[in-house]
Amino acid sequence: MAPVYHIEMSIWEGLREYYSLFGNSGVLLLARARLNGGLQEALVDIPQFQHPVHLRFRTTDVPTFRQVIRDKEYDWDLACIPRTIIDAGANIGLTSVFYSNKYPQARIVAIEPESSNFEMLRKNTSHYPNVTALNAAVWGMNGTINLIDPDLGHDGFTATDLPSESGHINGQAVRAMTIDKIMEEFRLPYVDILKIDIEGAEKEVFSSPAAWIHNVGVLVIEFHDRMRSGCSRTVYEAVKEFEFEWRKEGTVFFLRKEYVADPSLSQQVVSSRIMLERNDTKFRARAVS
Repeated sequence: MAPVYHIEMSIWEGLREYYSLFGNSGVLLLARARLNGGLQEALVDIPQFQHPVHLRFRTTDVPTFRQVIRDKEYDWDLACIPRTIIDAGANIGLTSVFYSNKYPQARIVAIEPESSNFEMLRKNTSHYPNVTALNAAVWGMNGTINLIDPDLGHDGFTATDLPSESGHINGQAVRAMTIDKIMEEFRLPYVDILKIDIEGAEKEVFSSPAAWIHNVGVLVIEFHDRMRSGCSRTVYEAVKEFEFEWRKEGTVFFLRKEYVADPSLSQQVVSSRIMLERNDTKFRARAVS
């Protein structure tokens, strides 16, 4: 069974969090999970989504759901409809599912290295024929790398080229792929949206972006300088040809001008921190039978 990760919050804070997202159904499922002393897998219905999603209660799946689904942190209205999307660091597939529902004609490649997350990714994307799930890590070279488990939760696994005997390695050796290799293998001459949330490995990925950076329209990325020094600096050096930069909470959008729906935005507005709109939607959660 996958390990249980306790979010650093009090019981009452946890109850408020689950109630704010899932109402009474979420509180009941959380209580059941605590009584059982383990995970409680739930199905969550999302308005306007074709299919419910699977979440593991008492894990980082829940704050990830809040970020991706309720707060729509990876969302931005573009001037053109994306045809190809790479979701690097797909975790349990919530971003891929979000994009698949918004852009049903897009081809999406969802990449996740950690095995328990990947199993959830397959569950969540199995009903979406336009999403391909790939068990691999995005890295600066092709080959095999190991995963580090720093006890940050299911969204905190990090890739390393250190040998497995170098402490904290959780025993998972996974395939490592460059963006070039992914585009070649899946025959993607151009990627409209490249979403990257890879827990510090962006430093390796963007150290030598070669030609692939010229074939990306929109880069959506989270920086992890707290985990690996110099991540953001390395990315900024690589994306100088992108004309627009927007920030939405902890996510940075780099866009080419042809993707910008409102070119009248001034540089002052573009560079500002764009706050998320308040969203009080409650999603119905039910136990998986």
